[in-house]
Amino acid sequence: MQYTTLGKTGLQVSVAGLGCGGYSRLGQSTGRSETQSIALVQQAMDQGVNFIDTARNYRTEAIVGKALKGRNRDKLVISTKTTLADDTGRKCPAQVVSELEASLRKMDLSTVDVFHLHGVQPSVYDHAVEKIVPALLREQEKGKFRFLGITEVPPKDPYHETLERAVQQDCFDVVMVAFHLMHQSAREKIFKHTIIKGIGVLNMFAVRLLFSKPGRLNHVVMQLVNEGKLPTWLAEKEHPLGFLIRSGGARTIIDAAYRYCRHEPGTDVILFGTGNRTHLRSNIDSILSDPLPAADLEQIEELFGALVDVGLDAPGQQRPA
Repeated sequence: MQYTTLGKTGLQVSVAGLGCGGYSRLGQSTGRSETQSIALVQQAMDQGVNFIDTARNYRTEAIVGKALKGRNRDKLVISTKTTLADDTGRKCPAQVVSELEASLRKMDLSTVDVFHLHGVQPSVYDHAVEKIVPALLREQEKGKFRFLGITEVPPKDPYHETLERAVQQDCFDVVMVAFHLMHQSAREKIFKHTIIKGIGVLNMFAVRLLFSKPGRLNHVVMQLVNEGKLPTWLAEKEHPLGFLIRSGGARTIIDAAYRYCRHEPGTDVILFGTGNRTHLRSNIDSILSDPLPAADLEQIEELFGALVDVGLDAPGQQRPA
């Protein structure tokens, strides 16, 4: 495993981070038992992954807590989150603090390393900073979490409006952002600021359905060609990104997607999610692989550099294939 420092937090984190949500939720969404999901988290740790990201909404915090039993907590970096809105409207500070405490109980931990405001939409950002952050900073002083983070909600904020504001302020130590080879806008809007300010960056959406679901990429490319956003020759290919798969290049499209994100300046941890032990190993291998060839990176930039809001489907909100 390779390790890096998460911004200016000083936390030493694996460049491959296990995401416990997404479509799989550690296999919970695909019929895996709790025991199997616990074993998956432990397998990741055995392979050197020390960054584990969960959330109240993922309903995997208890699984993570059980997987941590008997492990050296000092060598692990645990991240969890809570949202700022529910069916009744915006949550008050007391609700958010209560949910932080509930997360700690579910994982049987006295503290987490990073606590995020989860999926903060632009319309809720002022509420987050003015009402919620001050209350959480008081809990931070009590030792309930070490660093404060914020995550965007890509399907509803594809232009990074929330994080554009967050990286200009000093209250957030870590951000979680969507960035992949067909959605590169965070490079200019987010990374150039986080690098300067030392804000830790967690990269989500490196793969998701766009590159993993059969037929999804072809459908999206055809749509973009019809909209005049991509050249027609890409739609004529059986495998639109097949030019990346070659000797000296990527092994698969998923391999290319992870490697592209891993070696982007400004990214610290590349999050991946799975409920499959074999996929876990192959995902880690890809994240630890060398950068893509320079010629491939140039073509990716030429073809996809101007695209925004591509491949940002959320669980339960899949766009038609």
